[in-house]
Order: sequence, then structure tokens, then C-alpha cells
Amino acid sequence: MPDYFVHESAYVDEGAEIGEGTKIWHFSHVMPKAKIGKKCIIGQNCVVMPNVVMGDYIKVQNNVSLYEGVILEDYVFCGPSMVFTNVLTPRCEYPRNTSADYHTTLVKRGSSIGANATIVCGVTLHECAFVAAGAVVTKDVPAYAMVAGVPAKIMGWMSAFGDVMDFSRSDTFVDSQGHEYKKVSEREVVRLK
Repeated sequence: MPDYFVHESAYVDEGAEIGEGTKIWHFSHVMPKAKIGKKCIIGQNCVVMPNVVMGDYIKVQNNVSLYEGVILEDYVFCGPSMVFTNVLTPRCEYPRNTSADYHTTLVKRGSSIGANATIVCGVTLHECAFVAAGAVVTKDVPAYAMVAGVPAKIMGWMSAFGDVMDFSRSDTFVDSQGHEYKKVSEREVVRLK
């Protein structure tokens, strides 16, 4: 018996690696060579393609496709119907559908991606990045940055805990958990403790 849960309508292909305590819900499909960590939740109608790598404690909401080239570190949140791409210049007549054609998208620990957002391949969302619903991310997002819009731009900063950080009066901020952050530049915030 596996030490993870798969709904009776979902498929997990032979050769997929699924961590302990993970739950895969209705109509989802995990393909061979996909790697999913422990205690993840894969919502309804999701697909995890070959060679996707997922860390632990990830939550993927309904209607999300994780294509080859996507790497999710621990504690990533993917909102409903958000989109990852993996080819920059797709064509139907001249397919680009081999591993060599795919660009890597790295979503680092603690990042959150809102509903209906699009992440164009080849970017990195750094630690605890926050992507607003409907945003289109076309370039790297710094750690703790909140981005919104089309294309996405930095609109503010958010602590790892989820507190919106205000640097208007000081270049330091202490969140509700006592963690201190410092704004180093217009594109960089670091956690001090």
C-alpha cells in the first residue's frame, strides 16, 4: 500500500515518485519521472508532467499544469488555474517538445502564485515571492517582492509570514512574528533575523 493518497479518478503512472502523506485529488494525472515530495496537495484536474520536481508541503490548487522544466521548492503555493509555460516560442507545425527545448522555471521556498497568474518559462521566483492573481511574470521576481500586473512589476514587499512590509519611514521592518527585514535597494529586501 502506498503511503500517499490518490483519488480513484486520478492517475499516477509507474515511475512517478510520490512522497509520504501527499494527496492527489479528482481527475489529476502524475506522469512517469515526476517527483513530488512529502505532504503535498495536488488539487482537482491537475497534471504533473515527466521530470517536474516538487519539494515538500506544496499546495497546487485546481486546474494547474506543471510542465517539464518546472521546479518547485518547499512550501510553494500555486493558486487555482495559474499557468506555467515551458517553451518561449511554441509552434504547432514545428513542435518544440523535447527536454532540450524546455526552459527551467524555478520557484523558490515559500513563494505564492495567485489565481490565473501566468509564469513565463525561464524565470526564477526567489524566496517568498508573492505573485498577484492575474499577473503575467516575464522576468525574475526578487525575494519577498509582491508583483502584479501585465507584465508584472514590483508593487511592494511581503514577509515570509505574509505581512505586507512598509518601508516608507524606515529601511527596516519587523513582521508580526518578530522577524526583521531590511530594504537594501529598490529590488532587494533581505531577512536579518
